[in-house]
Amino acid sequence: MAQDLLINAQNLQTYYGASHILRGVNFTVARGETVGLMGRNGMGKSTLLKSIMGLVKPRGGCIDIAGKAMMGRAPYDIAQLGIAYVPEGRGIFGNLSVVENLKMAARAGTRGQRDWTYERVLETFPRLKERLGHGGQQLSGGEQQMLTIGRALMTNPDVLILDEATEGLAPLIARDIWRICALIRETGISSVIVDKNHKHVTQITDRNVILVKGEVVFEGTSAKLNAQPELLQQYLGV
Repeated sequence: MAQDLLINAQNLQTYYGASHILRGVNFTVARGETVGLMGRNGMGKSTLLKSIMGLVKPRGGCIDIAGKAMMGRAPYDIAQLGIAYVPEGRGIFGNLSVVENLKMAARAGTRGQRDWTYERVLETFPRLKERLGHGGQQLSGGEQQMLTIGRALMTNPDVLILDEATEGLAPLIARDIWRICALIRETGISSVIVDKNHKHVTQITDRNVILVKGEVVFEGTSAKLNAQPELLQQYLGV
């Protein structure tokens, strides 16, 4: 199993200054697996993702990406191993057009795969096709999210990490994002999805992890989680 783990983070201890945020977190993503990462605001979800991506350096633990020790390495080193990150807030280039945002990211994946071409991304996101000449800052929030996901797919990743997949989006746009998440899963790309809508998350995830105050309090299949509504109430307040 270990050789199939694209992300293997063990005993992560991450701090912001004196604040101890992640307290011995273990988190794995296997090839072809879709994992939901859940928890209320401020429980450490984004910190865990940033620790994995090299944007925040943990003080303890280890992070292996595709079998290589990557603790403390730069984000671009981790991205080159096939990890694409869609951050909360999206991070598109507002002064570049839709075309430029997409084409700047185009490259083959770690196995030389070029499954996600410019044409395929536009087929998947027809709304972007209508706005190719628009600058990133001219797009709605939902269109920006589509552009960020499309740009991540242009790197032909092995793992796609989505932080707050549908936060602040209109229901119709959110439904489109969930459709795309399901489509990505069908293509065999591994995913990590953070979103407050646990019902939508568990419809497409194989396994889910719940964080409370920087510690894992639940890890299990979507069926196991949905069978325990008291856990959802206790840890997610739904």
